[in-house]
Amino acid sequence: MLLKDRIAVVHGAGGDIGGAVARAFAREGAKLYLSGRTLGPVQAVAADISARGGVAEAAQLDALDEQAVEKYVRAVADKAGRLDISFNAISVAKALPTKAPLLELSAEHFALPITAYTRSNFLTARSAARRMVARRSGIILTITGTPSRMAFPNVGGTAPAYAAVVALSRNLSAELAPQGVRVVCLMPNAIPETATIREGFARYARETGVTPAEFRARIESMTHLRRLTTLTELANAAAFLASDHASAMTGTVVNLSGGAIVE
Repeated sequence: MLLKDRIAVVHGAGGDIGGAVARAFAREGAKLYLSGRTLGPVQAVAADISARGGVAEAAQLDALDEQAVEKYVRAVADKAGRLDISFNAISVAKALPTKAPLLELSAEHFALPITAYTRSNFLTARSAARRMVARRSGIILTITGTPSRMAFPNVGGTAPAYAAVVALSRNLSAELAPQGVRVVCLMPNAIPETATIREGFARYARETGVTPAEFRARIESMTHLRRLTTLTELANAAAFLASDHASAMTGTVVNLSGGAIVE
């Protein structure tokens, strides 16, 4: 097991990505503390992990609430004795009320995903790092998207939000790595298994006059693999990065775009 007896916190664990990564961590032996804005979906993931022989606890948490995040992470570390892994899987897309050309967006709508996504990642990373630095050990995982590196129309502030989290992750690594804490950002392509991407594909298909399947094929054709990233691939990569096998990796973006972006 790659993560035997590690203590891991997953924020946004009730979503498709958070749930998949939490299950992968549990499969590799980690003890999970799962949080999310809505408790029901988080409890469902915890129950599934427990049914498979893993250990997971669910909690309701607003990852934009500074005091609540600090209190929760402190409580986890106090109860478990340490914190080894922190992963923020909250959705940036849900923070955008409407998708429209930049010229038609209000300043508030443009700034909302940037503010929400960076604030949440900063708060959860800071709280985790405070516990990890004390033991000079741990890893903080963040997630971005290909719009951080590719130009797409009608994505509002989402692309800048993704880019901001990349910059935040690199700067966190510069400060924390000398103190034994790694920071790595994962960059998958669109994952059709997630509700966010399915809804997005349907919307963009309507706007461009094609079917969702045709729109998906168009996006797939932009990759070297001629397909999109899967939840399993992302979750497996996260588990590997959280393990000692990736101990030299920090301050980097792990490219899971399938060749849509070539380094």
